[in-house]
Amino acid sequence: MPDIVLGISCFYHDAAAALIVDGDLVAAAQEERFTRVKFDPRFPSRAILYCLEQADVAVSDLTCVAYYDQPLPTFDRLLHSFLAVAPRNVGAWLRAVPAWLSRKLFVSDVIRERLGYQGTVLTAPHHLSHAASAFFPSPFEEAAILTIDGVGEWATATFGVGRGNRISLQGELRFPDSLGLLYAAFTYFCGFKVNSGEYKLMGLAPYGEPRFVDLIQRELIDLKEDGSLRLNQKYFGYVSGTTMTTPAFAALFGGPPRPPESPITRREMDLAASVQQVTESAMLRMGRHVHRQTGQRNLCLAGGVALNCVATGRLLREGPFERIWIQPAAGDSGGAVGAAAAAYHGYLGRPRAVRGGEDGQRGSDTAHAPLRRVLHRPSDVPELRVEVPEATLADRDRIANKRSCDMFLSVHANASKNSKAEGVEIYYLNKASDEASSRLAARENEGAPKKEKEMEAIVSDLLQTASTEESALVAQA
Repeated sequence: MPDIVLGISCFYHDAAAALIVDGDLVAAAQEERFTRVKFDPRFPSRAILYCLEQADVAVSDLTCVAYYDQPLPTFDRLLHSFLAVAPRNVGAWLRAVPAWLSRKLFVSDVIRERLGYQGTVLTAPHHLSHAASAFFPSPFEEAAILTIDGVGEWATATFGVGRGNRISLQGELRFPDSLGLLYAAFTYFCGFKVNSGEYKLMGLAPYGEPRFVDLIQRELIDLKEDGSLRLNQKYFGYVSGTTMTTPAFAALFGGPPRPPESPITRREMDLAASVQQVTESAMLRMGRHVHRQTGQRNLCLAGGVALNCVATGRLLREGPFERIWIQPAAGDSGGAVGAAAAAYHGYLGRPRAVRGGEDGQRGSDTAHAPLRRVLHRPSDVPELRVEVPEATLADRDRIANKRSCDMFLSVHANASKNSKAEGVEIYYLNKASDEASSRLAARENEGAPKKEKEMEAIVSDLLQTASTEESALVAQA
């Protein structure tokens, strides 16, 4: 019988499932892909079903199920945090307790009940799940491992070494001191959603000047040479569970948090640039410390902070490691992969195969099936425009449907009046290069419900404002 391990992450954010069969990661999916609820935290029933269907197995075939977090240590942290600041956080505590008493503390029972499963359910430490998701699919026989996120149980960052089918974590940074929560606090203060908008803060950073770096390092964070850090809790509210920052934080940076969806000012740009620079500095120090402690040439990264590609890029260019492999699903969704891998190699003790320099994440065998069919049968790809000066989107759609195409690719000749223009021009509406291109884009995206002039006006307005509302109008056309 094959060894089949189901990994699950849920109840916080980014619920997901992953399935390992005899050492191969055969399927992994995030619940939001099926429910269309961004960062859906609920039990990943649809993702689990997808994974089982991909492997053509049933729940009864599972060797074991692994959950990506340990409820009791996490509850212990929450309880200690409540007692440390009580009674001012009693409201947040009362809101959190029902979820813990109904499902989070008893996650193994919830899994058995939801799956109709009577077998072994394991719980893996949160950062071990991150570490396993980083090392086991990597192309390295052995490597250093660094995980950095907001918090998991008590840990906010860990490092160690992976060799063969074993992982040894050698050190950790503990709550409330957290690089991830520092970045999340600035995400919140700049008007973006925590556990969602951090990438926006990273994208905003290049537009600002890092003029607050010295202030951050003087007041907010004591950053050591080895990358360890202490946060001044005077400025942060996440221990009490109320808000990410305190009034002292607002006073330090010249006013209250930016209201979500309000105009972004120079202050937010400069705050983003500043905390980004501090984050990069901290990750470089962490990386150098891990290299000194482990002596490894290669590094594997996971945890939500590993999604900060600007910081990891600097670590690759300026750090001591020859190669770095980052778990693509570095956040909590990837914890499902890590929990399954940790159970397969750690609990079951099964060996690990390194595939000649390639990582172990092959992608879905079926997700690209339509593309494969098209590529393998080039004669079945119809040419949708053969000396046709213009064809509306509806016309192209009808042609493709009539031929029962799996997919169709529409290539547009350059409509620019510039005789020196070469190549092709894809008519994403904000890429039209001149008035003639804009008109052609309007005609080719015109459908029956809209007149050409209406579409042309929408496109013209969209090119000037690039706003979501006008984009929605085009999508509805």
